[in-house]
Amino acid sequence: MTELSRNNEPAETALYTIGTVSELTGVNAITLRAWERRYGLFEPVRKASGHRLYTQAHIDLITHAVGLLDRGMRIGQIKAQLEAENTASMVDAGVEGIWGRYLDRMVSAVIQFNEAGLEDVYSEALSLYSINDVTDKLLTPLLTELGRRWESSEGSIAEEHFFGFYLRNKLGARFHHRVKSQNGPKLLMACLPGDRHETGLLLFALAANLAGYCTIPLGSDMPLEEFPPAARKTGCQAIVLSGLLRPDSEILEKKIPALTAGTDVPVFLGGRASVETYEQLKRANVIALGTNVTTALARLQDLVPVA
Repeated sequence: MTELSRNNEPAETALYTIGTVSELTGVNAITLRAWERRYGLFEPVRKASGHRLYTQAHIDLITHAVGLLDRGMRIGQIKAQLEAENTASMVDAGVEGIWGRYLDRMVSAVIQFNEAGLEDVYSEALSLYSINDVTDKLLTPLLTELGRRWESSEGSIAEEHFFGFYLRNKLGARFHHRVKSQNGPKLLMACLPGDRHETGLLLFALAANLAGYCTIPLGSDMPLEEFPPAARKTGCQAIVLSGLLRPDSEILEKKIPALTAGTDVPVFLGGRASVETYEQLKRANVIALGTNVTTALARLQDLVPVA
């Protein structure tokens, strides 16, 4: 078996050539390329040389596709079937096991300040799953775990900053590319005063962009009194705030109610702070979005639909 692996990496990170994948699955190389290009069943990992390489998860997916073909399904129907299943039955360990292994590898890379290790996992996940799946099932849990490590003194602020800088760079190109083409409902977006954890905000901004919104990010630690005039100038349809840390009593009891009273557009709050302060937010007419990007986006779409 031809196996390409990096030094000291666990077996599940191994990369395989198309010839090896063909041998393991019984699907010839020409057919594999057609499944990729014509039907979009998967996206291999691409190296600088342009060669296709495949992970064990790719092999599991291809094997599952072969099984569906054997049961009479047409190749053109298989992608929809896989999406409907969310690939849950493709591997013995199941999708939760896959995401758990991805998470373990990313946590290990962050602890070691290993950017190449982060890149390997991030690129592999994106080659198999949508950006929304990667956000909900890998990046958001990673942010939660890094926050837990910092609060328990098991980790450090340096770990959070290292990952935050890496992810901002990765999302930046995607985000700015999308911004140029969006003309949907405008969202003013920022972190709560005193909160500098903007990674979650950027993840949601990207998901909103992909859903057709025009996002106007104002960054971290944003004074709430700046929003009403900014909302009037931009003609935005909603204000979306993000909070990892629980806001203090002055923000909760005075500044947030003043914001909702001073603007005609709905105000949303996502992140852990929206869960911990749900009752106070409800009294202040703020709509809590929670911590799951997909669920939060669905709530936003219900109240501020994209035409």
